[in-house]
Amino acid sequence: MLKKDLIVLWRHKPRLISLILFPILMITLFGYGLGGTLENIPVVIVEQSSGPLTDQTVAAMKNMNLYDIKDILKDPDTARDMVDTGQVKAAIILPPNYDSMSEEPTVVMYLDSSDQLASQALVPATQALFSRLSGQLAIEKMQGGGMNPAAGSASGPGESFQSMVNAINLQIDRIYGDIKYMDFLVPAVLAMTIMFSCMFGMGQSIAGERERGELARLFMTPTSVSTVVGGKIISKLVIESGRAFLLLLVAIALFGITINGSMLLTVLLLILTALCFVGFGIMISARVATQEDYMQMVMPFAMPMMFVSGVFYPIETMPWIFQKIAYIVPLTYANDALRSVMLRGAGVGSIWVDILVLAGFTLLFFSMGVTRFNRDI
Repeated sequence: MLKKDLIVLWRHKPRLISLILFPILMITLFGYGLGGTLENIPVVIVEQSSGPLTDQTVAAMKNMNLYDIKDILKDPDTARDMVDTGQVKAAIILPPNYDSMSEEPTVVMYLDSSDQLASQALVPATQALFSRLSGQLAIEKMQGGGMNPAAGSASGPGESFQSMVNAINLQIDRIYGDIKYMDFLVPAVLAMTIMFSCMFGMGQSIAGERERGELARLFMTPTSVSTVVGGKIISKLVIESGRAFLLLLVAIALFGITINGSMLLTVLLLILTALCFVGFGIMISARVATQEDYMQMVMPFAMPMMFVSGVFYPIETMPWIFQKIAYIVPLTYANDALRSVMLRGAGVGSIWVDILVLAGFTLLFFSMGVTRFNRDI
């Protein structure tokens, strides 16, 4: 029996390759793709003054792995626009009086709070940075005034060392309010659920029917391939769109999820996501003879896609190679579009790139699936 099973496995090359490749992929993804340290978060700095404190602040941020400084600007409005459009996660705005030793400057951190995990990393790290700089500034002030920090009081009446330590104030502006992890998670989980149900459902719908002989009997009738495939697509799309809408309602009812953008746009994005992965299922099932072969070919795509597309953790936590892979899988764009609409209240003008990429993947999958469909397997 062992020899027979090995011969069968050898004759089904896709199944054999998947059997070897899939465990290696999963171990790699669990080892490097999850739970990594959040680093290289894109931020922008606004300098509105020049002096040693500004230079010291910028140098300190450049030396921290957490920050990936994309630019150093002069205009606060330009920096805020970069955060609003998703180019960076935060803008650190240094005020015009930042280098004044006689005043207490207020630094503004303009934060994209829709990325909840990035916000959790940025806020305490930035607070600690400016607290440390405040302490250094206080020591310099007292040394300049001939004071000993251990004395506990400054030269001026009522001015304490503690008040001088808190010389730099940090104001955090969360542009989307306080976002819970569940708010961050739900849009991507909706997209992921649609992906799995569409991809696995198409295996049962086409590969399963082909294995049971139902598809062959259907093709004995005067029915074209396009009619059969079109019917399968419409049927699956209606079912999965209904499932997606139900999941959205359940998320709102159970977890109090608030959709800050258009409900209609959210539903249309879910439908587009479903259509994209139905197309993927058509493409894979076009050439496989059995449902088992289909599952073995789908799993090396579906499971890695779930991990590298930022469903559970921001893409920035992953090694650079996984970050590059993330942008060649459709689930990444579905996650980004749904989060933009549901958390940030974005419109079509802000997510047109995601929509265009999803539509491109959809056309690619369907064209490959329909042209490669083999009715005689």
